[in-house]
Amino acid sequence: MGYSKGCHTTFHHRYHIVWAPKYRFKVLHGEVRMRVREIIKQVCDEMGVIIVNGVLSRDHVHMFVEIPPHISVSDFVRRAKGRSSRKIQQEFEHIRKRYWGQRFWGRGYFSTTSGNITDDIIDRYLDRHTHKNGFSPSS
Repeated sequence: MGYSKGCHTTFHHRYHIVWAPKYRFKVLHGEVRMRVREIIKQVCDEMGVIIVNGVLSRDHVHMFVEIPPHISVSDFVRRAKGRSSRKIQQEFEHIRKRYWGQRFWGRGYFSTTSGNITDDIIDRYLDRHTHKNGFSPSS
């Protein structure tokens, strides 16, 4: 497992994130697909988010990303969806007509964390390091 490093942090924060166009329309193909991909890559570069893997299906975006600890998942998704929605509707008339001023993306998103250690491993580690002043559910 490779950890990433910031100025004063070492981290491994990976997330599987999925979101879809409003009404789950199958609009992510051709030039629109390529442009959405390009915009999301730009947002990632600006925010220091590393794309581990990703797929743009016709009706949803799947991303496996590493997000630095100073950036929340919701901030990343908000910026990626917001910028791509605005630019796609500006640049593609057929999309602008289909959504007629509404948001391009659906309201929510799915997110789950990923890691190479389980809750059980963390619990065992903490149990080995427990002392009287530690935190525990019973204290």
